[in-house]
Order: sequence, then C-alpha cells, then structure tokens
Amino acid sequence: MAVNILFAAHPERWDTYQAPLETALSKAGVAARLSTSLPAEEVDYIVYAPNSEVQDFTPFTRARAVLNLWAGVEDVVGNPTLRIPLARMVDHGLTQGMMEWVTGHVLRHHLGMDAHIHGQDGVWRKTIPPLAQDRPVTVLGLGALGRACAEALRALGFAVTGWSRSPKDIPGINCLAGDAGLRDALRTAEILVLLLPLTAQTENLLNTARLALLPRGAVIVNPGRGPLIDDDALLDALDAGHVGHATLDVFRVEPLPPDHPYWAHPRVTVTPHIASETRPDTAAQVIAENIRRGEAREPFLHLVDRKTGY
Repeated sequence: MAVNILFAAHPERWDTYQAPLETALSKAGVAARLSTSLPAEEVDYIVYAPNSEVQDFTPFTRARAVLNLWAGVEDVVGNPTLRIPLARMVDHGLTQGMMEWVTGHVLRHHLGMDAHIHGQDGVWRKTIPPLAQDRPVTVLGLGALGRACAEALRALGFAVTGWSRSPKDIPGINCLAGDAGLRDALRTAEILVLLLPLTAQTENLLNTARLALLPRGAVIVNPGRGPLIDDDALLDALDAGHVGHATLDVFRVEPLPPDHPYWAHPRVTVTPHIASETRPDTAAQVIAENIRRGEAREPFLHLVDRKTGY
C-alpha cells in the first residue's frame, strides 16, 4: 500500500522537487502517493517548508513525521500544534555548499584579497599574510555544518577553535563549551564564523560585550542566522575599528532593505543568503531515507530536540 506524502512548500518548489523526490522514493523502495494536495486525515508524512501555508498540524491525525526542507527549524519547532517528530534537513549538498562558501570567505580575509581586488589604482601594495597555522579561526556552532567547516579549515592548516553549547570532541579542533569557553573562543578569534542555530539562547549572542572580547581588527563571517548578531552593536564595533570587517549572508529581515546601513558600510560585505541552499537531488535522498525508516519502524534521522530548539 502506498504511503501518502504531502509536499507543503511554496508552489514554485514543487516543480524542482517532484521528480527528485519520486526518483529517490523509488530507489528507497517506498511506494508513495506524492502530492501538493491531499486530505489531511490521509497524510502519512509532510515534506515541509516553514513558510508554507500549512501552519496548523492538528488536522493531520495519522501523520508520522514532518520532514523539514531547511536546516533551520526555528520557525516551526515552537508550533504548539506540532506534536509528531520533526526532522531537520542535513544533506550532503547543503553541507558541501556551506563548506565551500565559508572556506572561500575565510581565505579571502586571511589572504587580504580585497585590497588587491579593489585597489587597482597603481599603488604597489605588498603585504604578506601569515600562514594559516598562525591565523586563529573560531567557529561558533559544531553541528553538522559547523563541524564540516571547522574540519575543512583545519585541513587547510588553520588553527581552529570550535565552540558549542554542549561539549564536543573533534580531532584537530580545540573544542570549547559553556560560557567560559565562549569567552575564550572569542578572545582568540581573528576570524569568527557563526554557524549556530537560532534559539532564545543564541539570539543576540554577539552583543556589545562579546564583540569587545574579539581581537582588534577581527573579521566576522556569518552564514548562520541573522539574529545571532546585535546589528547596532556590530555597526558600532565596525565604526570604531574594533571589528575590521563583517561578511554577512543572513539578516533579520530578508531581502535586506535597500536603506539598511550594512549596504553602504565600507567594512561590510553583504551576500544575499547564498552561503548554502537545499539542493533538491540530495535533499530528496534524505527525505526518502527518513520515510523508508518510518515505514520500517526504524529511528528517524536528524530529529529535532524540542527542548534545545534544534
């Protein structure tokens, strides 16, 4: 008997996900009825984007799991009508894309590329950067994305410190945790990468006091979540020269409003939420595997802990 799968996301996503999902489900041996419109009481699984029209999960009385298309779940995890398992998206394509973007921008700042890209004015600017081993980099957040980026930077020779709310042990990475660990992680961060989930505990994590802990001239790279940073505090730190540059891919309001101070600030690089994206082909494989697991009564992958919010 076929399982009924509701695709609940923006309509334009259906065209890019339908074929990959059908292929992945077939390869996983799952007989499925996949649709954007099914009677709620007949739905077994919901493939979900938090910005979809589905916000009340109460009618889905036989659904076994909600399978998020995004890595971030802050817009759905607190929904009081959601009482079934919620799985976040962790897939190879999203991880690889994030790793490429982060390593590219860390290398850009480490090597001082902007001075040569933008300084074509006839002035011979010869500055030699330190080797990566002498450039301390801190990654805040050691989940799937943070760990992958920390390991890639370590493989390039950087001295990498990682911080997470709970203790982690990653070979080659100086792993810290807790409030004292966060202070130590910030004090050494010549380049700081933010890859934390957005929770009540992480919102405005980079405030005035914590920005002051960074070495003078530190660079911030944020492909995680916009509200991790207190925007006013960051702008003050940039204006004072304490923070040398901020490369920001995520923001509290997206698209970033045209009159936002970040656009015109000489020490800020804005990228339009492109650090990584869920790729339909690889994401479909993760979704199909979770549905196969559900049908086989095996544990789901990447389940969200409602207490921590990720």
